[in-house]
Amino acid sequence: MPSTLYSAAIDLGATSGRVILGAWAKNRLTLTEVHRFPNVFRSLGAHDYWEIGTLWHEVQTGLRKAAVALPRGAKLASVGVDTWGVDYVLVNDAGRLVFPVHAYRDARTQPGLRHLAHTRAALERIYAATGIPNVFYNSSLQLEEVIANCPAVADLATRCLFLPDYFNYLLSGRMENELTVASTSQLLDVHSTDWSRLTLDHFHLPPQWFSPPILAGTKLGRVRDLPELAGTQVIAVPGHDTACAYDAMPASPDGTDLFLSSGTWSLVGFESDTPLLGAEALAARIANERIGDGRYRPLTNVIGLWMLEGIMKDFSTRPEGDRAWAALIAAAEKLSAPAKLLDMTDPAFANPPSMKAAIDAQLKKAKSPAPKNLAAYTRLICESLGQGHAGAMRAFERMAGRKFQRILMVGGGSKNRLLCQATADAAGIPVVSFKLEGTAVGNLARQLIALGAVKDLATFRTHLGATLQQKTYTPRS
Repeated sequence: MPSTLYSAAIDLGATSGRVILGAWAKNRLTLTEVHRFPNVFRSLGAHDYWEIGTLWHEVQTGLRKAAVALPRGAKLASVGVDTWGVDYVLVNDAGRLVFPVHAYRDARTQPGLRHLAHTRAALERIYAATGIPNVFYNSSLQLEEVIANCPAVADLATRCLFLPDYFNYLLSGRMENELTVASTSQLLDVHSTDWSRLTLDHFHLPPQWFSPPILAGTKLGRVRDLPELAGTQVIAVPGHDTACAYDAMPASPDGTDLFLSSGTWSLVGFESDTPLLGAEALAARIANERIGDGRYRPLTNVIGLWMLEGIMKDFSTRPEGDRAWAALIAAAEKLSAPAKLLDMTDPAFANPPSMKAAIDAQLKKAKSPAPKNLAAYTRLICESLGQGHAGAMRAFERMAGRKFQRILMVGGGSKNRLLCQATADAAGIPVVSFKLEGTAVGNLARQLIALGAVKDLATFRTHLGATLQQKTYTPRS
């Protein structure tokens, strides 16, 4: 094995994507972002779609840049792909798309969402089988809607691949379903690593569309159709970006750390050998997603920085660059605490035409004044998110019989000191913010383990923790 091992992480998010080159030497990981690009869904008629061809073009561009960035004589050992969860493509045996790629915020699932919500017995059976709550973006509801309204697709499609699975196929030519992203679908059996036949039947989905999920670390073959990457191994990393972010966190081995991946969504959860099920977990909408090795990540979603991204559209100017963002956060910190916080579970915040109007409407209903400027909206959103994070923590402590000692925070929100402090204050425990490209690091970690450069995830976390910059936010009285 060479003294320095090079791998590439393809990290696709709902608002941006990037290709990051990782160099592993002397138990230390060095990252170089070689390509970054925007990502956005587009509306066509009444529906929302991803520009999947554009994403693939950007991925190829990024990998070529990674190859160019290598030192003379070095080779790229491997590549892995992670994306957001739930979204999928339908392909035939030849791998051709047979249906447009919908975006998860498309409102087409609302009728199915309401129907399942109002059928209590079915809702309980589905949750007991999958450990995933009834949420508008679930792949189960998306696929049910396609079959119901476009039944001919059942004759055209032979495979359902989630987005990281599809990019793995484009890279390697091998069609597989990876476990962590499969677990976001509400179709995986919570008690095994295979699909739930009860759930597939309930949503009228062809079982042959899905193959038994593979674990993270599986080698899929060599990169094809990119001469610059001849010989590079494609490795199935945790396909769900949140699973990658969790892998990257240098957590205490005693299980007393709560994980918070703060981005478009705030994903709050912990690692467990067993799922968190039952009536209270169902009511709290706990999702028992999976870790790359097959264990569980009970988590819940707080709507996240999507609200802050959304509010920017309602103002004529928005911060551009780190300095402008720092100035906005500083202005927000100087304001008085909001008199009334937002209910972050309000479905009106999911994809409103105007985030400002949605916030103002909730405040008006609560007889509370609307913020006066962007800084005030920023303060309100960050304080409300902090309260949402704390509420999720207390629910987990109650249901799992645990007591958390720290909140480990990564993602874009970990750079927002107002949000970090608000979370610490509301939770009453320290928040440790890591300067860490969580998803990319977790992606690369699983590649290094698969290549034999690192023994296991615990070893990687130990090495990583010794090198990370971090800041601790202590709760204020």
